[in-house]
Amino acid sequence: MFDPLAMIIADHATKQHVLSARPTAPRVPERPPRQRGDAIRRLTGTALRRLADRIEPRCPDTCVRAA
Repeated sequence: MFDPLAMIIADHATKQHVLSARPTAPRVPERPPRQRGDAIRRLTGTALRRLADRIEPRCPDTCVRAA
């Protein structure tokens, strides 16, 4: 089946992809990292670690020294 519109769209997408590797290609600046997300992640990790310790406490590892 011949679809001229699909050929035009594919040609445009191919040109964009090929020209994006050039040194003069437009650059999209990176977003700065979120500060609030880090605190939430750290708080969630701490809460989950405490919950896991209550459910199944960690026992200290005992090492056997070689004689």
